Amino acid sequence: MSDYIFQFVAGRLCLDYLNTLGDRGADSPSEHLTDYAELIRWTLEAGAIHEDTARALLREGRGHPAASRRVLLRARRVREAMYGIFSAARKKQRPAKLDLVLLNRELGSALANARIEVGDDAFQLGWTDAAAELDRPLWPVLRSAADLLAGGELSRIKACASHSCEWVFMDESRNRSRQWCQMEVCGNRAKARRHYARARSSKPGGRRDSRQSRKEMKQ
Repeated sequence: MSDYIFQFVAGRLCLDYLNTLGDRGADSPSEHLTDYAELIRWTLEAGAIHEDTARALLREGRGHPAASRRVLLRARRVREAMYGIFSAARKKQRPAKLDLVLLNRELGSALANARIEVGDDAFQLGWTDAAAELDRPLWPVLRSAADLLAGGELSRIKACASHSCEWVFMDESRNRSRQWCQMEVCGNRAKARRHYARARSSKPGGRRDSRQSRKEMKQ
């Protein structure tokens, strides 16, 4: 397993899943679902599976490396289809048909494993005892995506203002003013760039001085 620290800042499970690809707007995005074990680790840290299920899936994945690799590739494809759908929804555009076809196919497969369970004081949606199903990590993510798409909160989905980042999140601030996936990361980087630009333009020979020099030459 890698030493990458997964971030859960989006406010919805499915959006955090989209953010497992880092620096989407950069020339070389960073893939954080590097192998099947990392997919399991993300799902466990997201609270979407229990530890015993994670251990069973890891054993199954090690015993069937080709199958687990195929599931990993499916997981990445459905992530990108979901990203396209949510990006279109955020921009009030129609999503690509192929993205919807892929999402619906995977959603149907996931919901075939859903069941109603009786909790302490209410019914709840759970999953079959299929710890050995290698695509088990995708089920709660797909349900989360379906709930969000059909739940009427799409206007709150935003993309990070950093053009190299483009992580998505739910803006649940009172006045919907959130700009950054994480203020202490992308927000502070933007502040540092603005500070550097201001400092540079105020130095002798900087842009401000150059404009002033050109103005004086014309006089």
